[in-house]
Amino acid sequence: MTRPPTAAQRRVIDAADPVTGRLRGTEAQLAALVKRGLAFRHPRPPHDHFLTPAGHRIRESAPEVAEPVAETAPATAGVFAARIGGEDLPDTGPVRTREVHSAWQGLLELRRMTNRDGSVDRPCGWERSHLVQAAALALEAAGHRPAGRDGTEGYRVRATPQPEAVAVRDPDGTALRACAETLERAGWQVSEHNEPRTGASYLLASPRRS
Repeated sequence: MTRPPTAAQRRVIDAADPVTGRLRGTEAQLAALVKRGLAFRHPRPPHDHFLTPAGHRIRESAPEVAEPVAETAPATAGVFAARIGGEDLPDTGPVRTREVHSAWQGLLELRRMTNRDGSVDRPCGWERSHLVQAAALALEAAGHRPAGRDGTEGYRVRATPQPEAVAVRDPDGTALRACAETLERAGWQVSEHNEPRTGASYLLASPRRS
């Protein structure tokens, strides 16, 4: 069984950028993560370090090392999460706008680094394994408004039984069509459907492969 990361290594992993997996730490910490196959050093300048798929799995799992709550809180506090619709919307001002812009730019960089041809106009592996978050980020970054828990109308992105497909709903038909255009520009294949019982329109979106 693989030995779990140390407390210090776990903090570095947990503090990785939630979209790109970019790491920050001492040279010794980063080298140790590379040695264990949890990170890699990018060959191009500035030679930043990023989580490998194994590192991402560690980040998304519950910690296997005992750490005081006071030490772990800073590593997870304020982690960016795309708004999928239906949650509380405590911050919709300039700070949130900057966070979303930064996350989207980070995702484009991840596409450039991980798509074999360096393309940024189609989704990458991370997006295929985080479909709901990826589609929601594309929508929020383009200025679309998510639905709020308080009943505020807007988009909602949800998983579906279909492989590599999410459903996007918005009670405003014009806004729904605008969501389709945004996702298509972001490299998603989109089709419009109607709910069998209600007749309400919704989108099915899948990451484009070529």
